[in-house]
Amino acid sequence: MAKNLASISVFFPCYNDEWTIGGLVRTADKILKRRGGKYEIMVIDDGSTDGSRQLLKKLAKEFSRLRLIFHRGNKGYGGALRSGLGRAKYDLVFYTDGDGQYDVSELELMLPLLTDDIDVVNGIKMFRNDPWYRVVIGNIYNFFVRNVFGIDIFDTDCDFRLIRNSLMKRISLKCDSGAICVELVRKLQDADARFRQVSVHHYSRRYGNSQFFNWRRILTTGFELAKLRVELTY
Repeated sequence: MAKNLASISVFFPCYNDEWTIGGLVRTADKILKRRGGKYEIMVIDDGSTDGSRQLLKKLAKEFSRLRLIFHRGNKGYGGALRSGLGRAKYDLVFYTDGDGQYDVSELELMLPLLTDDIDVVNGIKMFRNDPWYRVVIGNIYNFFVRNVFGIDIFDTDCDFRLIRNSLMKRISLKCDSGAICVELVRKLQDADARFRQVSVHHYSRRYGNSQFFNWRRILTTGFELAKLRVELTY
């Protein structure tokens, strides 16, 4: 029975996630081992300066299906996603963030939803467990990208996605910032991907701080969104 299952690559972008990345790897391996079939787990460490890399090297000795990709410097969230999406070798690709704000075990809810007529299963945060100002900004951002970029899904900012790898081979991603989520969804739409959405839990950040909410990253994301809009238009 297992040999009929689609193979799957699961990856986590990681930046200073020493306190959460180990739990994500362990949970993912448990789920995928129970499911059966071919699988791999990747962690894309985007230039962490805490103990993430030392921990990951120890985990690699424990989990034979774990692949580690270390960036020499911080390439940004988009750079980490492009590394993971570009190196995934199996039929399906799933990713979520390494900070533990999503429950990777909910991947089990997504897999049955990827039926023959669906190419992408995209999460929708049931309730965003972030400070109020991030919730407000997030709602405005999602409204903006849905209308300016013609995004058909509700929650572009929900980084909990299961995608057919064959679709990823048909698109090219360029963004290095958080704008990559808009680029990914829009280009998948343009490649005629068929979407299904599912509600997932979102938890408050227990360790570390968000890397997005500083002026340099916000300006970089805004600049890349403007470039993307020009690219898609012309």
